[in-house]
Amino acid sequence: MRPKKVILCVDDNEQDLSVRKFMLSTNNYRVLPASNGAEAIEIFSQEQVDLVLADFNMPKMNGVQLIDKLKQIAAHVPMVLMAENQQLSSEPHRADAVLNKKSCSPQELLERIKTMSARKRGPRKGTHRVSAPPQDLAAAS
Repeated sequence: MRPKKVILCVDDNEQDLSVRKFMLSTNNYRVLPASNGAEAIEIFSQEQVDLVLADFNMPKMNGVQLIDKLKQIAAHVPMVLMAENQQLSSEPHRADAVLNKKSCSPQELLERIKTMSARKRGPRKGTHRVSAPPQDLAAAS
């Protein structure tokens, strides 16, 4: 059985956080909930996270600021920002994807998370790729 993907889910709204945690948990993700940016940074520094899902509108540190700090720690981790269109018009961001909080369906969110958290897989262990040097190919023809 494959290990579950770990998602750091950050939202100061307890109800929204609870709904996302339930939705992700029932779809075979391990969810690390955080209710603010400082808590999220602490969890991110201690845990192996496959994806970050952050709300834009949070006190003290908004989602854009949080993602900027997390990208400084681990730039390779995909990060999704949940925002409303008018919130993003003024701020540049480093999020890998931005989803409209009001119009994004749960199905669309799950599909985006599934795509973004997929790990690239190399060759299976124990298999070797054999390639002949170019001069050997020319001699064989």
